[in-house]
Amino acid sequence: AVMIDNSSAFRMDEDVPLVVPEVNPQDVAWHNGVIANPNCSTIQMVVALKPLYDLSPITRVVVSTYQAASGAGAPAMAELYDQTREFLDGKPEEELTIEAFAHRIAFNTIPHIDVFLEDGSTKEEWKMVVETKKIMGDPNIQVAATCVRVPVLRCHGESINVEFADEVTVEQARAALEAAPGVEVMDDTENKVYPMPGLLAGTDGTFVGRLRKDPTVEHGIAFWDVADQIRKGAALNAVQIAQLLLP
Repeated sequence: AVMIDNSSAFRMDEDVPLVVPEVNPQDVAWHNGVIANPNCSTIQMVVALKPLYDLSPITRVVVSTYQAASGAGAPAMAELYDQTREFLDGKPEEELTIEAFAHRIAFNTIPHIDVFLEDGSTKEEWKMVVETKKIMGDPNIQVAATCVRVPVLRCHGESINVEFADEVTVEQARAALEAAPGVEVMDDTENKVYPMPGLLAGTDGTFVGRLRKDPTVEHGIAFWDVADQIRKGAALNAVQIAQLLLP
């Protein structure tokens, strides 16, 4: 039997592949009975990074996440509903129901997901760093992550700046993303078209928009990335791994 594990228990074990089928499907070939499903915020980022990496090696990624309440489970979604109602009813701050998060999530953002580590980062941010290197098969990719919980029910958003070893134009990046499996480009700023978490709940794709040049580095692209972290960020990715194992 093969176990596809959706927890963080095995992800960084050297003898356990960490798989996103659009990125490193070949890694299922060396499993020893366990295949790990990556962190939700990492999955949607690397799905978008892979076609860009194929244009030129990526040297550095700076990512800020806007993570939905549902990433902390059903009780967290309920807390967002309840707090919003309480807040609008004028309930005093000290009387609000605060259990799933460290602070009020309604009408607030919390730059704290998982536990803090000795270097000042959170474990969620650490996961994005080390998992990206493992999935992409490149230990030299530098990743700087800031993970933030926002008052959204479903779908994580990510602001991503990518620095390449060589020149990559916006047009090249757009063409690569449009051709990539699992990626849907929503990028028509003239008509105000871009991915938004509130409208993409229940979808399976990784949606990319706001593609533009990052002029602060020599070879840089910036974009916005949204995916339903319950679907592609967890359940769907696990099913896709299982499909890779089918004869």
